[in-house]
Order: sequence, then C-alpha cells, then structure tokens
Amino acid sequence: MSDRQRTPPPTVRLRRLAALLRRLRAEAELTREQVAVRTGVNVVTLYRIEKARARPQQRTLTALMEVYGAGEAQRADLMAAQRLADDRSRLRPYGAEPSGAARAGGATGFAGFSEGYLAYLGFEAEARTVRAYESMCVPELLQTERYARAVIRGMLPDAGRAEVDERVRVRMERRSLLTRANGPRIRAVLDEAAVRRAVGGPEVMREQAEHLVRIGREPGVGVRVIPFGAGAHAGMAGSFVHLDFPDARDAELVWADTPAGDVFLDSEEETLRYRSLFERLRAVALDRDDSAALLESACRSLRSADSVH
Repeated sequence: MSDRQRTPPPTVRLRRLAALLRRLRAEAELTREQVAVRTGVNVVTLYRIEKARARPQQRTLTALMEVYGAGEAQRADLMAAQRLADDRSRLRPYGAEPSGAARAGGATGFAGFSEGYLAYLGFEAEARTVRAYESMCVPELLQTERYARAVIRGMLPDAGRAEVDERVRVRMERRSLLTRANGPRIRAVLDEAAVRRAVGGPEVMREQAEHLVRIGREPGVGVRVIPFGAGAHAGMAGSFVHLDFPDARDAELVWADTPAGDVFLDSEEETLRYRSLFERLRAVALDRDDSAALLESACRSLRSADSVH
C-alpha cells in the first residue's frame, strides 16, 4: 500500500493553514532554510507543514508567526486554522457509522470506503462549485438509485449486499446538496459513452437519462454532453472532479478516484490546469439545449429497446 493510501488526506482547514503559511513566507521573502535557521524548526518539518502533511504544534506556529511578522488578524486566522486543522468531523457527513446491516455484512471501515473518499465527501459538502467530468458513467451526484446500485455492483463485484446498500444510501443522501440552501453549483460534463452504456439494462438507463434531463433544468445544475461526433478530445485520459470553495483562502482541489487509490491535487499549477481542462471540455460539449436533446434522444432509444425486451 502506498503512502498516499496510508496517510489520511488533509482537511480543508489544514490545507488553509498550509496555504497561509506558504503565503506569509513568500511575502517575507524567506527560504525554508532561512526560516529553519531563525526558528530551529527542521526544514523537512517546514516542508511537511507547507504541504499540509503535518499540523504544526503551537510553539512552532508561534515561532513562524514571529519570523513572518504576521499581523493581529493573520495570527487569529492562523491560530483558528491550527486549532481546527485535524477536525475530520465533515468526513462522514452522511452518518457517523455504517448501518447495523453493513456491520453484520462484514464491511470494513465506513462501508468499505477509503479514508481518501471520506475526505472527498467532506470537501464536496463544503464546496462552492463542483465541476465533474465523467467519461464512462454518470457523475455520482446525478445518479438515480437503481443506476447507482448497478454501477457499484459492476465496479465492486466482490462487495456484499450490505456494503452495496450502504454505498447506495450514502450516494443518494449526497444528492441533498443539489437542493440545499447555499449548496454547491454543479457543473457536469459527460462523454456520450456515459449516456449510451445501458448500465443495469434499458429500463434503468432510461430512468437515469430522464433524470439527467430533469435535473439539467435546475438553475444550480448544468449538464453538458460531448457527442461521439466530437471525436478525440482532452478528457479521454480519465475522469476527475474539480472543487472550489466559498472562502477564497481555501485552495482549489482536484480529486480523481483511480484503481491505485484516491488522488488529490491542490497546487495552484495543477488546479489551474484541470480547471482549464474542464473549460475546454465544456467548449467541446454540446450546449445546454442540445445536450438535453441528445439525452431525450437516448431516452427514446432506450424506451424502444425496453419494449423489445
């Protein structure tokens, strides 16, 4: 197992603390080596703190604030972020423990979820905008219950019924973000393959396509489809989710669920690259109305296929 899988991803607050300290050091025009000499804090420790891989102890934070000449407001912000940096209460926003059925079924952890996925749920719940690109299936926030169940069973063939049930439950509860007051804006781009693949059979897929048409009319949700006719495009390398947050001090975040584990990217260069990639994919995709027309066409085709069966 890799270090990325063993180490819990940083919380939003720890990421904020790291970003603030990086910015203060840059404004002070100091290298990590110079800071280490002035504070006695190891260079490796400074690196880990600035990469949100470690929470600074109070005496370390105090020393850094002194060296950086942090003002009163900055000190208050840094101390608040440091105090709450390890608060992982938002990792399980849809219930603190698996259901009794899931526990009886032998699911590991929280319905078998990785710590990285739980961290993503917390980030998603705090996001201002969720930009999701999917090449093979419908984004999780836009899935119907039967479609979600079929996807989970297909992707996790060894999962027991209790674990599948728990994963479906969490996925359905996450949909409350779509209607929550001050919930995130959802911007979804799908490859046409995600619409045409009859996951769960024609009836399940028709229900899913109809749901996409309905949800795509909501003011806070945008659904775009890249048609087969667009040919090769930049999103063929894989799916990803880009998040930004209401507080400008919180760095943007990119998350991807890969066979090797959860991948989080939060450097300015990486998040800008993925945000630009998402905009390029939106430009290649059909507009809102034409995307809805393609989805409605898929619904008609699936109704015909369902009637044959």
